[in-house]
Amino acid sequence: MDKITVVGGGSWGTALARVLAVNGHDTTLYIRNEKQYSDLINYRINKRYLPDVELPENLKYSNDLVKSIENSNVILVAVPTNSVRETLMTLKPYLNEEDIIINVAKGIEEGTLMRISEIVEEIIPGIKYVALSGPTHAEEVILDYPSTIVAASESNYAAELVQHLFMNKYFRVYTNEDVVGVELGGALKNIIALAAGILEGYGYGDNTKAALMTRGIYEMSRLGTKLGAKMDTFFGLTGMGDLIVTCTSNHSRNKQCGVLIGKGVPIEQAIEQIGMVVEGIRTTRSASELAKKLDVEMPITEVLFSVLYEDKDLTKSIEELMLRERKAEHYS
Repeated sequence: MDKITVVGGGSWGTALARVLAVNGHDTTLYIRNEKQYSDLINYRINKRYLPDVELPENLKYSNDLVKSIENSNVILVAVPTNSVRETLMTLKPYLNEEDIIINVAKGIEEGTLMRISEIVEEIIPGIKYVALSGPTHAEEVILDYPSTIVAASESNYAAELVQHLFMNKYFRVYTNEDVVGVELGGALKNIIALAAGILEGYGYGDNTKAALMTRGIYEMSRLGTKLGAKMDTFFGLTGMGDLIVTCTSNHSRNKQCGVLIGKGVPIEQAIEQIGMVVEGIRTTRSASELAKKLDVEMPITEVLFSVLYEDKDLTKSIEELMLRERKAEHYS
């Protein structure tokens, strides 16, 4: 029987730990925050992130990371992108090549411009790695709303094991070998969702959002295919699917943060109001740097970068996008 540890007591880590426990697996949820840990032990409720749902009796909790991963052969890392490296360095002495790392963070590391799979391979070479990504909000998964997700890995064994662990009548899991495409789809859609929120907060309507999303998926695929991803991946669950839900849902922290920014709320204050990590803010900088490094044209990302980090006027930025050189629409 597989023993699984979920590292990270945010909304997504908690929701996924619940799925595993409901499926009957030996699952421990590691929570660093003492107050959250106390609430879970006493009430089986994550009052900070998912206050309305009582968790299964068979789900275990720990605030000792080393003890929580003892004898675990599957480790699900549910921390923000900028915390993944530190978390892996802590885990490294206790893992071996037979273990499986599952990652659910959606971002590109600042500075190194590395995807999560690249960070894992650098720190723990040879370990089996699975990216778990798709159009899934914790707030709906926790309520057993029918949802679909993708387990991407270069190891068919690892992908199929993760598929087996999570799949049930309300949580359907597909496998995919295109780790690059799945990771980049999850990261880059946050940029487009942040932009969608800004446009909504600024007062623009459905025409504008539809144009942004459609051209956004094409922009995402351009960077992805340059890095070896498959075009088809960007028109599947982890590309278009995740883009749709993140640009339109009120559960989306990236969209909601964008709405606040579009209404004139300063960026840091907007992030504080959201109360959780907004991956799209950092990913915009990383993706912009990566696009320049690879000589890939990403106009939406560049405009968003100038608005977020260079205080450029939004109206003027949109005019520049609209008046770019005339082109034919194509997807080759």
